[in-house]
Amino acid sequence: MKRSLQSCLLCLVLCTTFSLIGCGGEEDNATTGGDEMFVGADELQEEGEPSADPENSEEGNAEPMGDDSTDSELTADPVAGITKDSFGETADGEAVDIYTLTNESGLVVKMITYGAIVVSVETPDREGNLGNINVGFFYSMEGYLGGHPYFGSTVGRFCNRIANATFSLDGEEYTLAANNDPNHLHGGEKGFDKQLWDAEPVSGDDFVGIKFSRLSADGEEGYPGNLTTTAIYKLTNNNELVVDLSATTDKKTVVNLTNHNYWNLGGVDSGLVHEHLLKVEADEYLPMDATGIPTGEIATVTDTTLDFIEFHKIGERLADNMTDPIGYDHCYALRDREKASVDNLVLAATLKHEGTGRVMEIYTSQIGLQFYTGNYLDGSEANGGLAQYSALCLETQHYPDSPNQDQFPTTVLNPGESYRHVTVHRFSAE
Repeated sequence: MKRSLQSCLLCLVLCTTFSLIGCGGEEDNATTGGDEMFVGADELQEEGEPSADPENSEEGNAEPMGDDSTDSELTADPVAGITKDSFGETADGEAVDIYTLTNESGLVVKMITYGAIVVSVETPDREGNLGNINVGFFYSMEGYLGGHPYFGSTVGRFCNRIANATFSLDGEEYTLAANNDPNHLHGGEKGFDKQLWDAEPVSGDDFVGIKFSRLSADGEEGYPGNLTTTAIYKLTNNNELVVDLSATTDKKTVVNLTNHNYWNLGGVDSGLVHEHLLKVEADEYLPMDATGIPTGEIATVTDTTLDFIEFHKIGERLADNMTDPIGYDHCYALRDREKASVDNLVLAATLKHEGTGRVMEIYTSQIGLQFYTGNYLDGSEANGGLAQYSALCLETQHYPDSPNQDQFPTTVLNPGESYRHVTVHRFSAE
């Protein structure tokens, strides 16, 4: 009788334990297979954040990830949430983490704390099959430490070019790295894309995300002021990737932040971007000199290869651009730039891939859009094996070389002011 009672008690304890494990109980920071899981999309939402819906808003190698991340079937009941795992170490031995965001529809975004880099963006085609459309990425840290072309990076302090790697504020000249001889490019030799960021998961009723932050010290890469920067990436249940970039400073400085994803809506290994259809919401662009610096003029796109007012195939006139190397690497002045703000995002561009049906719309608070067709990609290991023109970038930003061109809207940030830039990538299929 005693032994039978003990057996019953043991069964009761085991059943209760398995039930708690299965439900998650109150301790939902469960670990499975080495992944730390942050469950639930109802954690504290950041106050003052704009709506993610623009219409309602005022050992590694350079090989691609396996088939499970590039051509998987969209599950009927995906597990929405955030997971965290180890991704390796920096050259200094600092740990790098990778976060995986999954929304209620099964879309997946993966990011690492090194460079606040987007590793992959997996969206469904018209048949519901997931594919990674952020094709510039590596398996592990080895590739990211090898001098890649800003794949998926959060770029700063100043994205794009600054002429002759110098600018002046209040009569004082600042000298930067001439890492794109003779100019300064994307924040210098060790810009934000090569820094380790602090990270924490964030979520709300309709999104999961990662909040990255770092302090760029006074004098880093030649820039003045201690710049406190935050980069919040959110994956919404409306199938949007929201990029929310902000900064404050204790000394007068210049700031121009962006994300540098390399897109191919056909997915990994799908070929060149020539057949993509692109529409840019701009009637004007910034002519530039041979080194990529704007001349100061804002010119019409009419009767030029830069006219994407209506949809055109990217490859239709690509070879007619007399750049070196040949291709698109131009900044557009958005049509609705005077209306754009973090409370009123404007449509910047729409990209379509007829083969898969995938569509990406880009809304932004910024005034400019840099369109780049991977002209410098050469198929090398450092370039992730990507051939020239096998990916494109659509970077929302202020105009290049603004610190040296008074006729352009200012990129100066003063103490007591806040810089903020919001861009939304909306994904669909047709």
